[in-house]
Amino acid sequence: MGQMIELKSADGASIPAYVAQPAGAPKGAVVVIQEIFGVNSHIRSVADAYAASGYLAVAPALFARIKPGVELGYSPDDIQVGFALKSQMEAMQGKALDDIQAAINHAAQAGRVGIVGYCWGGLLSWRAACELDGLSAAAPYYGGGLTDEAEREPRCPVLCHFAEDDSYIPLPGVAAFQAAHPEVRVHIYPGVHHGFNCEQRGSYNEAAARLALERSQAFFAQHLS
Repeated sequence: MGQMIELKSADGASIPAYVAQPAGAPKGAVVVIQEIFGVNSHIRSVADAYAASGYLAVAPALFARIKPGVELGYSPDDIQVGFALKSQMEAMQGKALDDIQAAINHAAQAGRVGIVGYCWGGLLSWRAACELDGLSAAAPYYGGGLTDEAEREPRCPVLCHFAEDDSYIPLPGVAAFQAAHPEVRVHIYPGVHHGFNCEQRGSYNEAAARLALERSQAFFAQHLS
């Protein structure tokens, strides 16, 4: 359904992005932010699903500055590689957000823009909601480190999805985040683990993934229409 295009970031860097077009006129746009595994088949399928729901979907390849064409799986070795790439990007003083802004700017041709992200992408979606221009809604999924950045203030409505049994994001941190941000909608999915949305991971939970998607779709329908 989708194709790769090139975006131009603020510093002139060329950033590949997977773009999926809806069948008819778009009802808005959703920027899809990768995990530490790159714009792999799972992230492309997420973008395709949002396009099938009527949105222009844009998934920027956020490792392109340091290693083009990253498509990892979910083995322990892949996780180690992904964490190393993430650490390199985090050290680049906000370049990932610059590249996300380029994706938002491109997506805006379709109308109002929302953002959804998973794991590292969940954290970046939260930062984007607090720092970037042109967003009307954000839906981070189990953003590792998100609850450690509760001092940030969102500039658009935010809906957060967390797993109850997430070893990376303990529930006390989620509770503190909720207390700091009563304006943010927070859903905690009982009995599931980090990565519950990804059908390629052992932690995948079909019921929780379906419910989270329904909630995200309703949230975007409310704020992007």
